[in-house]
Amino acid sequence: MPGVSLRIPAFSPLAADKTAGYRGGMRSANPGLLVVAATADRFDDIATMLAPKSPGVVACWCLSYRLDSATNRALSADERREMARRLSAGPIAPGVLAYDGDQVVGWAAVAPRRDVRGIHGNSKIPEIDDLPVFSLWCLKVRAGHRGQGVASALIDGAVRFAFEHGAPAVESYPIDNHGQRIDTTSAFVGTRALFEAAGFEKVADTGSTSARIPRILMRRRADGTAGAAPEENGNGKPDGNSRTR
Repeated sequence: MPGVSLRIPAFSPLAADKTAGYRGGMRSANPGLLVVAATADRFDDIATMLAPKSPGVVACWCLSYRLDSATNRALSADERREMARRLSAGPIAPGVLAYDGDQVVGWAAVAPRRDVRGIHGNSKIPEIDDLPVFSLWCLKVRAGHRGQGVASALIDGAVRFAFEHGAPAVESYPIDNHGQRIDTTSAFVGTRALFEAAGFEKVADTGSTSARIPRILMRRRADGTAGAAPEENGNGKPDGNSRTR
């Protein structure tokens, strides 16, 4: 499969996997994992991760947050598939895919926050400053591949993907479950511990929940500094305080 593989500094570079058709790429601590952009030429693999098991069933296709609520409710099963295909053919892919060898095993949704209608303007999820951040709001690991580092690889890949598209920071909205066991249905938002291990820091509480567990707003900045953008003082220089709306 053609496509551009992401370069993830935290990963160890390996030569191109010609058997799978990848052009270069970076592998995670699990040497079999490779993370790439979810572009249109990989739509069959996007469908493997997101399509319903039964044809004709209306499935999320990771559009529930991406679209406004009216459009999201109005789309039929076939229209949702085509919307996902259209997004994969856009100037910025709608997410990243993880591969174990030549098998797709994971998906992460990441996009500019302004394009994620279920987050941008959501009164329960604060917009803490004016940075044109990317949002990382969904992680999905294929059954049979959980507990093998796929989610961590997806986060690193999504972050690098966002930084390569000019994002000054990436936001996530995981649950703060304090180690409490959660079911796989609620796990799509990730956990605080998972994102902390990937270099994210908490910058705000939210009014949102998943499975009745509070979600928090976390960030990882491209410049390596923590949290929100610093407030500027009268001299146009940062004064070290974050702005919360």
